[in-house]
Amino acid sequence: MSDNQIGIIGLAVMGANLARNFASRNIKTAVYNRTFQRTEELINNHGNEFLNGYEKIEDFVNSLAKPRKIILMVKAGAAIDQVIEELKPFLSEGDYVIDGGNSFYEDTEKRVKKCKEYGLNFIGMGISGGEEGALKGPSLMPGITKEDWPKFENILDQIAAKDFQGQACVTPLGYGGVGHYVKMVHNGIEYAIMQMIAEIYDYHRKVKGLDAGQIAEIFEKINQSENQSFLSEITVQVLRRKDIESGKFLVDLILDRASQKGTGGWTSIEAIKNGIPTTTIMEATMSRSLSFLKNERNNFSKIIGRTFNDDEASVDWNQIYRFGSSIAFIQGFELLKEASKEHNWDLDFVEVCRIWQGGCIIRTKMLIELQEMFKKGQKWVELIQNNLEEVKKFILSSTQNEIALPAFSAAYNYFLSMTDKDHPANLIQGLRDYFGAHTFERIDKEGIFHENWLNE
Repeated sequence: MSDNQIGIIGLAVMGANLARNFASRNIKTAVYNRTFQRTEELINNHGNEFLNGYEKIEDFVNSLAKPRKIILMVKAGAAIDQVIEELKPFLSEGDYVIDGGNSFYEDTEKRVKKCKEYGLNFIGMGISGGEEGALKGPSLMPGITKEDWPKFENILDQIAAKDFQGQACVTPLGYGGVGHYVKMVHNGIEYAIMQMIAEIYDYHRKVKGLDAGQIAEIFEKINQSENQSFLSEITVQVLRRKDIESGKFLVDLILDRASQKGTGGWTSIEAIKNGIPTTTIMEATMSRSLSFLKNERNNFSKIIGRTFNDDEASVDWNQIYRFGSSIAFIQGFELLKEASKEHNWDLDFVEVCRIWQGGCIIRTKMLIELQEMFKKGQKWVELIQNNLEEVKKFILSSTQNEIALPAFSAAYNYFLSMTDKDHPANLIQGLRDYFGAHTFERIDKEGIFHENWLNE
């Protein structure tokens, strides 16, 4: 019978949990995996009248009610195109193929155009929340038009997380690659906030001499404030976890090399292309790259020895966390604003703030203030201007102790630069005009000028 309401292809943890989420809401769900063993395992462990597995892709497609809605939870890249080709012979005009992975938005836009040639609808949908979110309620960022939204609203509303007002954390963002673009920027913000958390942790273990359990108490206080966030919440749990074998704090046994899957780099490249200074995201991305230079760092540290001296600086860590996280969000939204103009997406930033309030990795109470900022047309500097003195004390103490703060320093410098009406870029333009005749504008008259610098 063709009565399954949704189909999932790709049954690794995220795909399997998403399928279970649909089925738990009494939404009839068809599942298919290239390796049938995974399908069997899922059905054996969780199968019921709302979760049905298929060995053949044709049977899987034919089990779906029209217009068919199929979510791909497979690895980004060539695997997406391969699955589309496998599906094509069995799909009908008007069917929907949804990519729920972390695909690059330009690839999504190419697939939208290609599928349109076949009479198919291709949608890129960002999904955030990890394994638990996929099962219990993720934040969903679908590149769906308002015209197509009624076909999806009921089922996606049911599986999505809830915002602070109890509404589903999903909204139609528009056509093309917008869903994956918003998810990309979400991940870039995630990179920046995690790096800042790591920098607060690093300061306390080196300068203050605190162990992981003591540092967890600082983040617990942050998490009890108006700046509570999922990342500060899980930082407490990670810092307090003890290794079963040794009894030591597990974080002290983890090698200091942070991996990445590309979204931070994509965000940084997009920012450079569009001339948007997402400095905290860029520094966080580069810090992960630098962390992999472990041998070099070990060798250089033998040459440059350091001692740490607690200067007894007393700071409000809640204000510092608020400042850094706010700058990360603001820079991400500035990039989204520019992309929305360039691609004619007409993004609703109040809605983006809302759907990030539940389920996703960067969920935080701060998003309520950011949501109000967009509603009222406030200037972002008004939200954090009172936090600056605390950040200055933190950066000064870290500098005196020779501790790197790449993300926090970037956030602080961004604030200073964005609130300074006189930049030294005039000298840069003079130098460019000197060696390359790149011309310049003047403050005292209209026009474009070039100076013959060699003529005395």
